[in-house]
Amino acid sequence: MQFNSKEEIIALTPQWKGERLPDGRPYVADKYLEALKGMTLEEVWKPIFVKGYENQFVGGGVNPLNALHDDGRKLIGRAVTAAFCPTRPDLHETMFAIGEKEGRHGNYNQWVIDSLIEGDVVVVDMYDKIYKGTFLGGNLTTAVKTKTKTGGAVIWGGIRDVEQMKQIEGVQVYYRGIDPTPIRDFIMKSFNSIVNFGGAVCLPGDVVFGAGGGVLFIPSHLVAEVVDGAAKTHVKDDFGFEMIAQNKFTTAQIDRNTWTVEMLDMLMDFIKNDPRGEAYRDLDWSVEYDLARNGDPTDTQTAL
Repeated sequence: MQFNSKEEIIALTPQWKGERLPDGRPYVADKYLEALKGMTLEEVWKPIFVKGYENQFVGGGVNPLNALHDDGRKLIGRAVTAAFCPTRPDLHETMFAIGEKEGRHGNYNQWVIDSLIEGDVVVVDMYDKIYKGTFLGGNLTTAVKTKTKTGGAVIWGGIRDVEQMKQIEGVQVYYRGIDPTPIRDFIMKSFNSIVNFGGAVCLPGDVVFGAGGGVLFIPSHLVAEVVDGAAKTHVKDDFGFEMIAQNKFTTAQIDRNTWTVEMLDMLMDFIKNDPRGEAYRDLDWSVEYDLARNGDPTDTQTAL
């Protein structure tokens, strides 16, 4: 067994065809991370949901995540994943020996933090352990900020030293609970492999999008499409609101997943001539025109 195995990461993410980081994780370009900063949760969620990725969001419901800062700031970056389980003496001895052989120092959570690079976000399945399950405190959050520059963490478990953490500029952390106890009695079972909690699945290199009270894990190979899809949703909304206000189209027409050629032509004119369309003039709408002309077999209900 090996922690943070490059070969395993590549095997888990074969749909990614682009550049990879030294540890094997997909390298989603910074321009996409930057573009996501201006997008809403619903705009980003829709393009992956309609492709069947229905288990990518964790947030509200009966098991909500809490946010360190409730001020509208987003958490965006490339996922570094780790999963843990309760302690067991023989398993701890085995796993710790593997880490020591790989040259790792400190406790399991420090192994993860030590691996971070700029643009990363820690995604941890701490099996909802809060008492003695405080994955981050003041010191390690400082280390996260130093290494990632703009990152943070998503922790299905606990944190401590919250007052200190809130003073660390530019960090956002999602977590399950707060406890003053230091982290104890746990074992790392995987590092940069599959993690799942709260109904969501995350792979190493997925793009973490924390906003609006929850976190979306965007598959790396879909990020470019998601960014374009979210941009299309945004400009269609701008155009659609105006068309409804002018009584040119009904809400039922605007809310369809597939628009007619006439509607798309009017949208293209809006993008070309209206200042609100300037940022969207490089988008490719050929797929939408194909669906409008040939029919969309999935368009049986209004848009999401």
